Amino acid sequence: MEKSLFVGGVVSLTTIDYPGHLSTVIFLQGCPWRCTYCHNRHLQSILPTESLPWEDILNLLAIRKGFVEAVVFSGGEPLMQERLVDAIGDVRSMGFKVGLHTAGPFPNVLAKVLHCVDWVGFDVKYTFENYSQITNIQDSGAAAKESLKLLVESGIAFEARITVHESMNIPSIVEILKELSSLGVKTVALQKCRDKCENVVEHAIFSDKLLLEDMSKYFDNFYIRG
Repeated sequence: MEKSLFVGGVVSLTTIDYPGHLSTVIFLQGCPWRCTYCHNRHLQSILPTESLPWEDILNLLAIRKGFVEAVVFSGGEPLMQERLVDAIGDVRSMGFKVGLHTAGPFPNVLAKVLHCVDWVGFDVKYTFENYSQITNIQDSGAAAKESLKLLVESGIAFEARITVHESMNIPSIVEILKELSSLGVKTVALQKCRDKCENVVEHAIFSDKLLLEDMSKYFDNFYIRG
């Protein structure tokens, strides 16, 4: 029996999910973590009856070929999907570049996928030692750190993104940035967190221009995204 790909939703056109490229985002169901600020809670579980047919997605991409440049697999957590590699192959065969949004909970799966993608947006949750404070899952930091090391070693273009939640204090954010720099990360984006009504939740670090300027020196590219 052929394995299924469980799709929770699609954004047909976006300019922000794959930097520098017009892209379509495919949101896959399922995530092993339960982050405190998760905005896609409806995608945490795999619900086959609510999945969009993969053939319909491919038909949509066929229509957009020549206009959309890339397809991004997001979630949920795409690495949970057994058919991810096959789906990426389907998309690549149509001539699209492929982006991946992941938090790296499954390093062994990421290792199999990296050769298939052109760019990765890697979500960093907290200091690796204290990941469970955000994910609510024990040892999640060790998995994320291993995945990030694989990503750095791969040479594939990627961005590490930190959603700055109100529970994070400034020293912990600085520690995260220093950890990323020590692992060889070159591109980082600090993202402002949003509440359930999509309102930006301001954090004191975004007002500390001198600190941000100092932290930016650790990286080739350092962005504030709100």
